Amino acid sequence: MDYQWYPGHMTRAKRQMQEDIRLVDLVIELTDARAPLSGRNPDIDSLAAGKSRILVLNKSDLSDPDQNRTWTAYFRRKGLIACEVNARSGGGIRQIRPMIQEACREKIERDRKRGIVNRPLRAMIAGIPNVGKSTFINSFARKSAAKTGNKPGVTRGRQWISVDKSLQLLDTPGILWPKFDDREVGIRLAAIGCIRDEILNSQELAVWLIGFLRSEYPGILEERFGVPAEGTGSDVLLRIAEARKCLKPGPEPDPEKAAQLLLDEFRAGKLGRLTLEDARQAEG
Repeated sequence: MDYQWYPGHMTRAKRQMQEDIRLVDLVIELTDARAPLSGRNPDIDSLAAGKSRILVLNKSDLSDPDQNRTWTAYFRRKGLIACEVNARSGGGIRQIRPMIQEACREKIERDRKRGIVNRPLRAMIAGIPNVGKSTFINSFARKSAAKTGNKPGVTRGRQWISVDKSLQLLDTPGILWPKFDDREVGIRLAAIGCIRDEILNSQELAVWLIGFLRSEYPGILEERFGVPAEGTGSDVLLRIAEARKCLKPGPEPDPEKAAQLLLDEFRAGKLGRLTLEDARQAEG
């Protein structure tokens, strides 16, 4: 299956971001800590050329803590100011303010020399769909200023949010890029919920996830569902259907219901803290 999703509103959103980038001093890019490299839109690099940058690995409570540290160090070696946060609980949010000051230090100093004081910094919040941009803004600003939702495509228009007199944030819609050169990137993004489920083959995606978990996190499936993990991924999916009473009339196991259940539990962190790509392989 081809895991591509690029509706028309993303083209308009990208065009709007191209116009708005001149209004901001820095770009705070969010990525999902469960797929930190796959979740970075390469178009944002070109859009933000010449701007100060911060990379935030959000949803770090759902991802492998060892991988969180390794990925953060990886991005810092690439020259990015990077950190991990859990915007939903507010974990790690306090480090963002000093990072903004660090990222904009030269600009602040230039303004000071020109006699420009008390001008608020402006930051664009960017990223692909469903990485938690609006939740991050609300946690950072300590108010419900941005619309949130647990599915991609909630934010459609731009929103300016004043954190205080010294900082303004621009919320932007999540945008993907038109074509994934690597099919695995699309699969990872589909697994973490960054592509609309309505266009996906849930059973195929669940079988991929089963294969990944058996390889990288052995024992997880047996522990969570109480079923043997031997055989094909489809075999395991049928066992999960039987164990969780995902049944068709008859009754017989319903692999479609089991696939959605597996994906929902993975996305909610019920299988444990898991990361879908290894920073050590990225180094290679």
